[in-house]
Amino acid sequence: MYPWRSSTSASRAEVAPGQGQAGRAGLGGAIVTYEDSPPTLRCYGDEDRSTQSLRRQALSQALCAPADVVVDLAELAFADPSLMLDLVMVARRLRKAGRELTLCGAQPDISVLIEYVGLHRLPGVNIAPAPAPA
Repeated sequence: MYPWRSSTSASRAEVAPGQGQAGRAGLGGAIVTYEDSPPTLRCYGDEDRSTQSLRRQALSQALCAPADVVVDLAELAFADPSLMLDLVMVARRLRKAGRELTLCGAQPDISVLIEYVGLHRLPGVNIAPAPAPA
């Protein structure tokens, strides 16, 4: 269906109850959150165009960060290009302010999407290497 999503990925219907966009406990329905110290955007669950409005506040907060911003993708199960395009916008604005965006923890399907959209080629965007297996 999507070129960046392998056939082994869990479908949106297979996500456990309480782990989707509105059921994420403690996040008030937010699936992208921002933390000040260190400046970090955390992405959870399934992100697509229908959840775009839920990420706006966190992305806006990241634009005001006093330092480089890390995007933690470790808990992101699915994303469509709308999330990556929002990250492109954040990266460009951060770069104009002299800061960078570092992506880390991306699952294999999300890494393919990052490359598909070209986010990894933007100046000021870094991809943190995956941790070595123990």
